[in-house]
Amino acid sequence: MSLIAIIGAGAIGGAVARKLAERDRVREVRLIDVAARVAQGKALDIQQSSPVECSTTRMTSAGSIDAAAGADVIVIADAAADSAEHSGEAGLALLRKLTAIESTAPIVCAGATQRELIARSVTELHIPGSRVLGSAPFALESALRTLAGLALDGSGTEVSLKVVGVPPNAAVVAWEEASAFGQPLGSLLPPHEIRSLAARIPGLWPPGPYVLASAAARVVEAIAHGSRRRYSCFVTVSPGRVTSMPAELGQDGIIRVVEPALTRQERTMMENAIDEP
Repeated sequence: MSLIAIIGAGAIGGAVARKLAERDRVREVRLIDVAARVAQGKALDIQQSSPVECSTTRMTSAGSIDAAAGADVIVIADAAADSAEHSGEAGLALLRKLTAIESTAPIVCAGATQRELIARSVTELHIPGSRVLGSAPFALESALRTLAGLALDGSGTEVSLKVVGVPPNAAVVAWEEASAFGQPLGSLLPPHEIRSLAARIPGLWPPGPYVLASAAARVVEAIAHGSRRRYSCFVTVSPGRVTSMPAELGQDGIIRVVEPALTRQERTMMENAIDEP
């Protein structure tokens, strides 16, 4: 059981809190925002619905970032005032304050625009790369799995694939190792349908707040409880370079980054994406 602190009670932050409560796998979720009354209202709404959801997760709120101290995992989401993702100079200042308060908890950036924030947190704030990651690529992966499942007249839960690179225009799907129903995806879908799926990636980015929230909740649970599954996440592969890669997660954050099987063309695309600033 664990305490999850969510910084930002905007559309994404509130949805992450609700999703974690619904899944009922953490002890407490603390929604933190300078707009304390908004955070309190959302936390209360989720707590009041817990009997209906059969959830025992405790929902609390706070108006100060100091309340993140002692958290097992910290989620960086969006501000309640305008649902703008914490990023840029303001996001970096927030992380600077946060690391002064809590220096060991893994940090999950839930937004789609926080790749630069992850890179700067490592290069400028010297946060270990294993401690900070972004969950948005997993949201993109989930959307692609759903579309592949529909193309197979089945469910996306039966599809396994990984997204590497930098969405939307430099994202690469590891089609070589993608599978569905225990078989290689390439044996089930003709090449033109696979190309069609890849061509839809730019239109799937950025994912909506509820998709981002669902992905963040799954990644948070994987960190809090450990998981053998590999999640497509924004990870630091070299100083200043952040890209999506499959990662094994544990209580300290990223345990291992695993490069998927790629064709020569896919590998070149991934390497070019890594080189992007």
